[in-house]
Parts: sequence; structure tokens; C-alpha cells
Amino acid sequence: MTIINFNHDWAVAPQVSLFAKLGGATESQIVALPHDALITMPRATENRGKGAFFPSAAFQYSKTFDVPDLWHSKHVILHFDGVYRDAMVYLNGTLVTHRANGYMPFDAVLDPYLRYGEPNIVRVEMRTHDDSRWYAGAGIYRDVRLEVRDLVHIRANDLQVTTPAIDDELAVVEFAFPVANLTRQTRTVEACVRLTAQNGLTIADAAEPVTVLPQATAFVRIRAYVDDPHRWSVDDPYLYGATVELLDDGTAFDSTELHVGIRTLDLDPRRGLRINGAPVKLRGACIHHDNGLLGTAAFADAEFRKIRLLKEAGFNAIRSSHNPVSEAMLDACDALGMIVMDESFDVWTVQKSSFDYSIAFPEWWERDLEAMVRRDRTHPSVMFYSIGNEIPETGDGFGAELGRRMYEKVKSLDPDRFVTNGINGFVSVIDDVVRMMQSGTFGNETGEQGTGFGGVNDAMSAEDTMDGMNQLSRSPLVTARTAESFGILDVAGMNYGDARYDLDAQERPRRIIVGSETYPARIAHNWPLVQRHANVIGDFTWTGWDYIGEVGIGRPRYQGESLELEAPFPWLLAWCGDFDITGFRRPASYFREIVFGLRAAPYIAVRSPESIGLSQITGGWAWSDSQGSWDWGVETGSPIVTEVYSADDEVELLLNGQTLGRRPAGPNHRFTALFNVAYEPGELVAVGWSGGTETGRTTLRSRFGNTRLRLSPEVRSLRLNSGSLVYLPIELVDEAETLIASDERSVTVMVEGAGVLQALGSARPDNPEPFGESTHRAFRGRLLAIIRPTREGTIRVSASAGDLALAKVEIEVVP
Repeated sequence: MTIINFNHDWAVAPQVSLFAKLGGATESQIVALPHDALITMPRATENRGKGAFFPSAAFQYSKTFDVPDLWHSKHVILHFDGVYRDAMVYLNGTLVTHRANGYMPFDAVLDPYLRYGEPNIVRVEMRTHDDSRWYAGAGIYRDVRLEVRDLVHIRANDLQVTTPAIDDELAVVEFAFPVANLTRQTRTVEACVRLTAQNGLTIADAAEPVTVLPQATAFVRIRAYVDDPHRWSVDDPYLYGATVELLDDGTAFDSTELHVGIRTLDLDPRRGLRINGAPVKLRGACIHHDNGLLGTAAFADAEFRKIRLLKEAGFNAIRSSHNPVSEAMLDACDALGMIVMDESFDVWTVQKSSFDYSIAFPEWWERDLEAMVRRDRTHPSVMFYSIGNEIPETGDGFGAELGRRMYEKVKSLDPDRFVTNGINGFVSVIDDVVRMMQSGTFGNETGEQGTGFGGVNDAMSAEDTMDGMNQLSRSPLVTARTAESFGILDVAGMNYGDARYDLDAQERPRRIIVGSETYPARIAHNWPLVQRHANVIGDFTWTGWDYIGEVGIGRPRYQGESLELEAPFPWLLAWCGDFDITGFRRPASYFREIVFGLRAAPYIAVRSPESIGLSQITGGWAWSDSQGSWDWGVETGSPIVTEVYSADDEVELLLNGQTLGRRPAGPNHRFTALFNVAYEPGELVAVGWSGGTETGRTTLRSRFGNTRLRLSPEVRSLRLNSGSLVYLPIELVDEAETLIASDERSVTVMVEGAGVLQALGSARPDNPEPFGESTHRAFRGRLLAIIRPTREGTIRVSASAGDLALAKVEIEVVP
């Protein structure tokens, strides 16, 4: 058995018709996977804002590889972790397989089409066109591998690992997998499993003979027993190594390797979610699948970095909204201790975009659920499967019946994990809402006095839009229409429905709830509810990480501005993440960390002077236009509004050693103290006080002295792998190493030696610049360069900006 990394030396070009090719060959580019072909395309105002103004496009990837004669006696599979979308895979010009969904893993069995002893050409075609509500990219954006297996082999994609019994003395680990025999003879082989500890020692093994008839499959179950098991948890994500092998006369001829986490899961409305018997509340982040400057390319290091930073900021769970994530991200979640809510679909049969997955759903949903669950059920981090997001069909019996079938399909494949669905009460009754708005009765049939809307604009500009939507979610109308869809689930996923928590605790105490999608500004309201109710197991904010597309839905808007949800061109980002697309934390992240009880020191967020005197329109996904900086290009004495986030009783603010007074903070004051400050360069200090005792302080400083470029690579050496990247923050700082947030000059980056510049850019939400150039304008004093190693040796990076001194750094690429 041989596994070949198939990520290198692909030629990519725009896909054109057969007749257009008569005019000449289309120019192609040689790339390495993962690769997003759309991120380099020009954006234009006539395109759709939800897709970040990128165009519709079609692409083809091709690769030539040698097939030796000895593969005559082998089974050859090309495995794709995801191709966006409508992938058509050809070998030597013949269609091998097709996959409609752009996020699901799939195999192309090459055996019938191979030409032995000569080069073979694989071609993959895909297209994107108004098929998503966010930027989805296009191309072979996840890993590809070539598997060359014996004709008798383990069907690795069907492998399942369960732990039917665990206590402090012993864990039972069961491996279940099919063994296929593609030959014309009956074969008897030995199936073996082996578990190793992190020190490399074998701690459990087992073997059983298995006889497989010709052209048939035998299903094997083998149990291994682990003494004194080291359990996987969020705080201690211990992984065992596992090897599953087939042996013939004592010689291994086929094998599969994976990691195994031993842990127990329990769920009930009285004790909530428990992992290894310990209660856990989900501090969750919804995330989209793009990787910022890289587009949707799912590099292993990019996925690992995202999870690491989210974990460091206080999150312990992600929701893969609204599609399965890459296997590389699941590996990162396993290794770092991040719980996963593994979501399948954004649509079922009701269309949300003109050419979305609803077109393929009736034919494909069952196979796609199988692909997701079979791949992901070996990952200890995966604890929940979500069968949908804001599905309108959840508001009637026919939709609930479809959801019931999906639930049972998931449980047939993985009975040990929990099933949820992100149900938005407003969306579930949207047909009633439209009817009532047309008749002028909207707000009168919700059963709530004084809680109706007079129309869409009234709802959007209401003093508290978030409460208004919540009041609808708890109405008798929504309660009745969603009862069956909620009832089929292990966990009732509620999108923007926190008003139901108290209600359901009284009326439906057996219902286990998770805030599957919530407004970021609601966390100070929601988290006490999560803590108070045992049956409410967590909160997932929209979003943990900013993303491309749905442009400007989280931007601050002020009275007199347009109420349009999306921002105009050249807006690129949604601008609603705790992290920006380059991986820097925004003020909302520190606020959340304080609400979670994970940060003791106060945090200072200073509002932009441009917002002084303006009245911000309440918007669910918006935060104030603030940043953690005291570097502002304004005159001394200019008015500045400062937000200090703190769990303390009081916060004191000092400017250049002079107190500006104390303000109450903590949970009774939304963890925020506001100060009106006359700007003065120097040092701004926030001090937390509780019970008359100082608990911590935070300091901001304005610039001092000359400016220079600071290069801070996140690694100084790395191994050469197809998923390897170097993240290199570039900052404009002063002599005291303070970030100069008001400096937004252009910076040029040059990469020489053992790597190439993969991307360069900033987190500017309305950025008109592409990420594929070597010069880019800073945003709030920062840029990010992403470098891809190409060979062993030294990567030499230099950065320049006008008259500033050249900055240099070196990174070593090791075998």
C-alpha cells in the first residue's frame, strides 16, 4: 500500500468550451494545492456583494503522472477532500466521477481507466456561479492524495473507532472496518490493530483472521484494551496513535494510520454536556471556511493556526458553518482540544441563491451525509453533527419529516455523537411573516403584546433589533411551527433565539438547547443564561473569525446612512469576527474573554474620532468602530470616547498619570465603562478595582520617536510539507516597539531562497487591493505576509516602505 501526496504540479486554467479551444490553447499556470483559483480574479461592482464582488468562473486543473506496469495488480484511488464545486474528474479524457457538493470528500476510482506503463492525465473541472451566500472560492482548495492499495485492502474511508466502555482502569477501543477482495480467489488474511502512546510504545494490540470471498467484502470488528487510559479532553487533548493492518504470512501489505482519542460523552437536561464526566459549557465560534489572504485554500498550517488562536482567545468549540471543514482542520481540533459542531448543509430543498445546492439536494443529500460522517467519526473533537442552518422547511411537518430521515441517517452511521440543527424561528415562519406584512397584521399574531414590527425597515432600525427578533422567536407561532423539527434532535440548535431559553426551561424542561448562532453583542446577555440553565449547553457567536463575502454586514452604521445590509464595492469582508482575517484580535474578542471569566485585566477600546457625535444604528453583527490604540492623528484636546471592558466593580482611567475618575463596570453594567476623554499624547491606563483592591491594569501609549518596520515570523524554522506556511506579521512601530495604528503606508515584501510569497495583505474590510502582489497598504499599522516553503534551505525575507530602513528576517526550512 502506497499513499502519494498529489498536491504538486497541477496546471490550472480557465475552463472554456470545446469549440473555443479551436482558437488556441488556454494559457495555464502551474500551481501546488491547496489552491483557490477565484481569489486572484478581478473584482467588479457589477458582481454580487455576498460573494465579495468576485465573478462567476469555471476552471480546469490537469496533472500528468506515470503509472507503472506493476499497478496492474493494484487498486488505485484519487481522494479529494473538497473541490468547489460541481467537480467533474476525468482520466485520459474519460469521465470518472462527479461531485455536486463543493465541501464533501470523495474518491475517484481510477482502475478502469488507467494506461499502464505510460503517462496518464487527470483533469478536474469545476465552476461557481451565484451558488453561495458568502465567498466560497473555486478550485481544488483542499488536499488530494493518490492511494495505491492491494486488491485485498482495508476500505479506509469506512473505518470506525468507538469506545464502548471506559473507566479509570480500562478502556475498550473497538475498530470496525470492511476488508474488500477485488480478486477472483478467496483470501484469508490477518487483520491487526495497534495502539501506541505518544512516547511511541505499543500499549495495546489485537489480531484476528478474516476470510474474504472473491469480489466481496468482509466486515471486521476487533477490540483492543487500554490499561489506565489517558483521556482526551479540551484541556488535555491526548491522542493515541493507531495502525490498522492486513498481514499475509506475517508481512503487512495494507495499512491505515490515524489518531484516536479516548473520551466519554454524556448529555442530559439536568447536567448538560459532560466530557469524561465533567460538565462543559461550549464557548463557541461560528467560522466560515476561507483562510483570509489565501482565499479558501485549506493549508494545514492555516487551519492549525486558526484553531490555535481561537483556543488562546478563550473559545473551546467551533461550528463549521455552514459546511464540513477540511480534514486538516479536524486534525488541528483533535490536537489542540477544540470541540467541533460539524455542519452539513446551508440549504435543503428551498433555494437561497440562484444556483445553490438545493438543485442537487434531493439526489445527493444522503450520499453527502454519508461522506461527511464516515470521514469525521474517527475524530474525537467532533461531538455534534448539524443537519442544517436556517432551513425554512423546519417550519412544517414535511420539512420535519425530512429532518427526521436525515437524523436517522446520521445515527445509523454514528450513534455515539449528537445531532442538532441551527433553526432560526424567523426563517421557519418566513412565509407567515410575508403574508402578515402584506396584510398589515405583522406583529399582531405573534402572541406578544407590543413586540411586533411595522415592517422590515422598522425592524432593522428599531432601538433594539436583537430583542425584537428574539421576541418573535419565542412567540406561539414559532413555538408551534418548530416543535416537531426541534423534537427530533438531540440538541435544539437555536439561531438568534436566546429569548427561548427561560421560556423553554419552564415549558419544555426536557429540551436541551445550544445557541448555535448568536449576535456578538449579545454575549453579556447570553452567557449568564447559559450558566444559569443546565439544559443550555453553550453559545456560538457569529463569527469567531472574519471572512470574505457578505460584505459589511458587521460594519458600524450611523443615523442617516443606508439601511442596506451589504456594503457597496470595494467592500471585501463581512467585518463581524472576533479575529480579523489576518489573525489579529479585535476588541470584541477581549470583551468576550472577560465575559467568559478568562481575563482579569481590563481592556481599553478607543472609538475612532470620526464617530464622535454620530448615533450608531443598532446592528446585530456590528461592534463599535474601536481599536486598542492610543495613537490617533488628531489635535490635542480633541474629544475621544473610550470603552473600558472589565468584570470589576469599577474601572479607573488615568491619562499621563492624572486620574479621569472611576466608572462602574462588571456584569451589572454590561462589563463596560465609558469615558469621554480629551485626547493628549502619552500614556492611557485603565485600572480595575473590586472590593477596594486593584485587580489589574492595561496600558496604551501613543507613538514616540522614529518609525521602523518590525518583522515577527511566527516560526523561525519549519518542515517542508505541502501544507506548510510561514505567517509573518509586519508592523509599523516606534522606538518603544509600540504599534503606530495611524500609519497606513504601503509596504513592499521580497522573498528569496527556499520559499515564495504566497500572499500579502491586510484586514482592511473595504480593501480594493488584491492579495497576490508584493506591495500592499497597511491597515491600522499592520500587514501580514504568508510565505510558502518550496525546498530545504533558508528563506530570506525583506520589507521596505519608502524612506524607512530595510527590515530583514530569515527562516529555515528543514527536512
